[in-house]
Amino acid sequence: MIRPLFKHLAPLSLLALSFGTALPAQAQVQGTLPLQQGMPSLAPMLKQATPAVVNIAVTAKSEVQNPLLQDPFFRRFFEIPDEPQERESQAVGSGVIVDAVKGYILTNNHVVDQAETIKVRLVDDREFDAKLIGKDPDTDIALLQIKADNLKALVVADSDKIEVGDFVVAIGSPFGLRTTVTSGIVSGLGRSGMGTGYQDFIQTDASINPGNSGGALVNLRGELVGIPSQILSRSGGNIGIGFAIPTNLAKLVMNQLVQYGSVERGRIGVGGQDLDPALAKAFGLSSTRGAVINQIMPGSPAEKAGLKSEDIVLKVNGREISSFAQLRNIVGLMRVGEKVDLDILRNGKPRTVSVVIGKAEEATVTGGKDGSGDLHPALAGAVFAAVDEATAKRLRTGGIQVREVAPGSPAARAGLRPDDIILSVNRQPLASVEQFQRLAGPKAGELLLHIQRGAGALFLIIR
Repeated sequence: MIRPLFKHLAPLSLLALSFGTALPAQAQVQGTLPLQQGMPSLAPMLKQATPAVVNIAVTAKSEVQNPLLQDPFFRRFFEIPDEPQERESQAVGSGVIVDAVKGYILTNNHVVDQAETIKVRLVDDREFDAKLIGKDPDTDIALLQIKADNLKALVVADSDKIEVGDFVVAIGSPFGLRTTVTSGIVSGLGRSGMGTGYQDFIQTDASINPGNSGGALVNLRGELVGIPSQILSRSGGNIGIGFAIPTNLAKLVMNQLVQYGSVERGRIGVGGQDLDPALAKAFGLSSTRGAVINQIMPGSPAEKAGLKSEDIVLKVNGREISSFAQLRNIVGLMRVGEKVDLDILRNGKPRTVSVVIGKAEEATVTGGKDGSGDLHPALAGAVFAAVDEATAKRLRTGGIQVREVAPGSPAARAGLRPDDIILSVNRQPLASVEQFQRLAGPKAGELLLHIQRGAGALFLIIR
């Protein structure tokens, strides 16, 4: 048992004993970490790893959110143009070089989202303009490219092989402090529920703060195992709960961004839920690992492949799953036309079903300025869709989500913002895009929208 060791060994000694065999042969010294001036040290590994972690500076323009500027009388009195007022903002983050030849840099989508310019600074102080190859908000991954010589890239490890308790090191630029290194362990695996999109986070207590986003989480070999993305905090600072995107997920997204410039979501057309103890007992199962299918969409790939409601999915392409979210994540990151093998239990008997991934279709509606669109003319310039499953589960509500708002459009001037969730129209709760279209159609009069925005809510009148 390792627990009693903590009572008798200093943390540094434990680190040395635990990871002597995990390092390359040339770095091992009598079963300890490499010696630096007679003491175990991570410095030799970091000298090799840190040149691959870069600082990213972003310049973006954002609309000024001043309530006075929404008042037509105020705008006319002070002769303010009837156009959105913008201001330039700057932000910093981190990135990690994963291909030294092609100059590819992985970072977070939220680091470069809405960026006008992106500059990358290397450890040796060279600075380059970066090209955005593509980004995927659902996984919070973005791919940049720079043209530079003598780049250093990190080896990308198989993140499926890491275990809870493995030591890891986070490298990035928290609060603009370049090339900052913090250490900790892997605290948990397969974390989700921290927001929308596709999530399979590595949890770590290595200190992650604003500015670390997009940097590197490495093992003691200096291999990349994750991309720091989020923290759980009440103050905005680190409290020992940080989350990184595993490299296997990041590689899937990166490959699609390189080849297609975007990620095309796949689907098989099933609804499902996790197996809790009561469901497992009802189905005669001894374990709660897996996901039960409770709905098959008509005409879907799942129906064509012969999947049925009450099938229990145990493995996806040979990988065991413990929740329906894992099934959704794996399928959602596969390309349309690929085949996925599902190991299932049907009436207690095992079988394998192969399903060809179909395209994830989403009903969306827009407004037209001349009244010819799907919605009220004052909603022109915005794209609306049903609240995705992850958001609905997190907020415990339905509604319609504002996916896009064009700057300067009627919808923007009316006060709508991307990611707003419209809960009701004229006090009628929303359950579908079709209902929203009926209530807020092109011939509708004044609309009263109940909107949830972040942690708050407001009413908005549309005329």
